[in-house]
Amino acid sequence: MKTALVTGGSRGIGRATALLLAQQGYQVAVNYHQREAAASEVVTLIHQRGGKAFSVQADIADEEQVVTMFRTLDRHGAVLHALVNNAGILFQQAGIEELSAERINRVFATNVTGAFLCCREAVKRMSLRHGGQGGAIVNVSSAAARSGAPHEYIDYAASKGAMDTLTKGLSLEVAAQGIRVNGVRPGFIYTDMHADGGEAGRVDRMAPTIPLQRGGEPEEIAQAILWLLSDAASYITGSIIDAAGGR
Repeated sequence: MKTALVTGGSRGIGRATALLLAQQGYQVAVNYHQREAAASEVVTLIHQRGGKAFSVQADIADEEQVVTMFRTLDRHGAVLHALVNNAGILFQQAGIEELSAERINRVFATNVTGAFLCCREAVKRMSLRHGGQGGAIVNVSSAAARSGAPHEYIDYAASKGAMDTLTKGLSLEVAAQGIRVNGVRPGFIYTDMHADGGEAGRVDRMAPTIPLQRGGEPEEIAQAILWLLSDAASYITGSIIDAAGGR
């Protein structure tokens, strides 16, 4: 059975992705930072539907915790085939004059450094030269990487731009080792993250500016992630899918 690790799998896009991957036959490792009950609910749902899953706690901004998380997968006898770098954070909407070094560094520690660390540990296990079976990585970026998110969270947008660069560079670095690396840039999606930024109704406010005239659902992003991980995308690496309703 193929194993997939989904970081930030307790809610939103991560939750939808974990449920969909389990439905498609993956054993899913559901990573969470603080929302243990929510992660346990995802695991329980998967079990109730006949799938296999377990939760694993780690703050991916902490290198030691990332290493421990992957060792936990090893102890479960999980041969890693897929990594979904979905965990990400943002803070209250603010302009450049209100940003502190502490805030910027916290955003980058999770969204950039955390993604790098998870990729590093996944490559160690998937790489053909290390005796692995190859695999696929999908980095969940954001349409903010293209727009810059002015007056709202340019720090978050910049971190996602860095993730896009990681996607491209790593895809070239590990292609010969049987590992594909791609990305998805969601647009305005109905998730709890907007409340973290101080505007729970942000998607509804922006909906009229979206060519498809609506916000997206987490399950729609999960479908794009699933496809990139699947054999149907076997000749695709270094690509990023914009899933933003045309915006």
